[in-house]
Amino acid sequence: MPKRRKPVPWPSDLNGAKAVQTILRDKVKIIPLRKKPEYIAGVDAAFSENNVIAVACLYRYADMSPLEDAHATLNVTFPYVSGFLSFREGPAIIAALRKLNTQPDLILFDGQGTAHPRKMGIASHIGVVLDIPTIGCAKSRLIGEYREPGAEKGNWSPLMYQGSIVGAVLRTRDHVKPLFVSPGQRIDLKTSIEIVLGCVKGFRIPEPIRRADSISKTLRKMQG
Repeated sequence: MPKRRKPVPWPSDLNGAKAVQTILRDKVKIIPLRKKPEYIAGVDAAFSENNVIAVACLYRYADMSPLEDAHATLNVTFPYVSGFLSFREGPAIIAALRKLNTQPDLILFDGQGTAHPRKMGIASHIGVVLDIPTIGCAKSRLIGEYREPGAEKGNWSPLMYQGSIVGAVLRTRDHVKPLFVSPGQRIDLKTSIEIVLGCVKGFRIPEPIRRADSISKTLRKMQG
């Protein structure tokens, strides 16, 4: 499980959240991954009334075999505001990750990394907080402009925002909608693309995130 650091600030208002993003933004490191990951976790969350249900699914990267699942349910303390997903889901996601018996070498998020107005999507935010490599792998675009990538799996085009490349529009399956991939923390774009493609097994969504999404929805139904 990710190592413990100083207590995480989770403000409940927008002004406080903006201040935290500004502080953490300077700590984001987009650098080559030091070594190939052995274990990868995918995380996702679902909502039930006033609760957020977060799930972390651990996989062995080499063969994409599932090893372990963990979940945590917490009260929702932050409203839905575009660009501030980490304050709504982050506490529960970190709690779920803490329950894993094996610490992942990298975490995949159903959300953004640097492809964010303040370069502080949920993947970057949690990556900085936990000091672990992270990748944002979103189903839809938050910011930026791009040209449609080729129709075959593996094709991608740069996602541009304010004159800079902030991510990749990646085709993970032939002739299906692309994903919006961006480095979160302690990884670069090239390796982020390689890792995401390595986690795809016949579906559009990487397996660790797909499993986390499925389990979170099942738990939401069970909790009513």
